[in-house]
Amino acid sequence: MKKVWILIVVLVCIVVFALGGYLIRRNASWGALAVRISEMGSGGAPPETIEGLKKAIATYGDRIEMYSRDVAQVGIYWKILSVRLMDRKLYGEAIETLQKAIRLMPEDATLHYLYGLSSSILAKSTYGKEKSSLFAQAEAAHLRAIELDKKYARPLYAIGVLYVFELDKPEAAIPYLTRYLELQTRDVDAMFILARAYFVTGNLKEAVALYDKIISITKDTSKKAEAENNKKTILDRLYE
Repeated sequence: MKKVWILIVVLVCIVVFALGGYLIRRNASWGALAVRISEMGSGGAPPETIEGLKKAIATYGDRIEMYSRDVAQVGIYWKILSVRLMDRKLYGEAIETLQKAIRLMPEDATLHYLYGLSSSILAKSTYGKEKSSLFAQAEAAHLRAIELDKKYARPLYAIGVLYVFELDKPEAAIPYLTRYLELQTRDVDAMFILARAYFVTGNLKEAVALYDKIISITKDTSKKAEAENNKKTILDRLYE
């Protein structure tokens, strides 16, 4: 076990040092390019006229385009490293690398979802204000992911779980889980969570309808039995 952790630390250090060296070289190159562009203007500033800017783009356009691609590539590296850290259950370190990736690619919905997921998981192992802060961070990240990509199913499911099981906001979970099931129509686990949200908010008939759907489509005998038992509990309450 000790050897595995040593290997993980070495791997992370290699990636970080590689990225650090790459960024230093890239920034040095970009700094030199910025100086050259500035020299094309007056007083050491970039060109101010349209003609001057067009000339700078014509002269250094390829270099500028290359720099933009480099920045995007670094963001992808941070993203890959974050996923690897999450695979190893190193969620605190993953949050730090995801922050770096988000700075480079702020409109990448997947990064915000992963940031929310890591924050939510880490929150379960913390206490007090830190726990509340991490759950709030997870909520904000999932909402941002949904805002960026309304057809991205994973953050819809994740925020539903967060609202039902962690933040005690089952009513808030209902619209997100409903949208999720419009995209993933046969996800029985999501149906159970939505049925729970319906149940605790007093929407008993909606919960029964979902349990009926689960019973009709699942081939998992244990889940079918669970749905039947939950349905019976609700019906007993409805017809007491």
